[in-house]
Amino acid sequence: MKKKASIVIPIFNEEKGIVNFLDNQLFPALEKLSLETEVILVDDGSSDRTLERVRKTKIFLKSSTKLVAFSRNFGKELALSAGMHEATGDAVVLIDADGQHPVSAIFQMIEKWREGAQVVTAVSSDKQTRHRLGSKLFSILMKGLGNKNYNPRAMDFRLVDRVVVDEFNKLTERTRLTRGLIDWLGFKQEYIEVKISRRGAGKASYSRKKLAALAVDALASSSRTPLLIFGYIGAFITLCSGALGLFILVQQYILGDPLGLEWAGAVAMSVFVAFLVGLVLISQAITALYVSQIQIEAKNRPLYVIDPKKSKGLR
Repeated sequence: MKKKASIVIPIFNEEKGIVNFLDNQLFPALEKLSLETEVILVDDGSSDRTLERVRKTKIFLKSSTKLVAFSRNFGKELALSAGMHEATGDAVVLIDADGQHPVSAIFQMIEKWREGAQVVTAVSSDKQTRHRLGSKLFSILMKGLGNKNYNPRAMDFRLVDRVVVDEFNKLTERTRLTRGLIDWLGFKQEYIEVKISRRGAGKASYSRKKLAALAVDALASSSRTPLLIFGYIGAFITLCSGALGLFILVQQYILGDPLGLEWAGAVAMSVFVAFLVGLVLISQAITALYVSQIQIEAKNRPLYVIDPKKSKGLR
């Protein structure tokens, strides 16, 4: 029986470049694949004419193409999740619609997959442009918080085996980083280097603010290490301040200050209290971050909402 590949493409306000990407880049590549293919377009609440342009493409006219249209903007991570939920292929390829991910790399991914890889991840060949300060810091934090296999040059552009997709679809997190969850599942992963192309048209929808928020969510949802770190710091400060307090008591009040330190009790106490209050406030901020994650999960809202009038070909 012929194997099937699903191509999942999240789209958001891509009216200027979507036709060129779908019909001039992706479509010719899929025609050359020795696999049955389906394309799943997930519109993340576009406010421009993206859907109008998509409906006029050659890919959209194919019966195997599905369009999942959100009722509003829910974010790229949930768009990827929606596409993976709808995918029926033996392998699922996640790729952006802005033309930066080279479609030619899909052939390499398929080859790696046929050789036994269950996840094939594209990494940027340009180490300089990808390793900006923010990326380096995020990488250090992710590795320090327990994700030893985190690759700062890895992208969302990847192929995922059916087994991995089925396990991914069981995950219920609402605040999610797709690449992190796929890595967490722990299946056999291979990497291929690709050269990132220039964006076809338009501007990137991810602002620095959104990227920062995504990084914070990823760090908070991937590890409880920050809580443990501040627990260790708190214990260390308590031991040190207790020992120092005992030293002051013995040296100044029992032995009569033989060292001539002349500790002023009120001043010393004020310094300790101010320092410990600051530590408590920082700890509370970290705890609040985790409580906010619990609140989001406890709401148990659907991950996304599909508008059936705008969608096509769903089961």
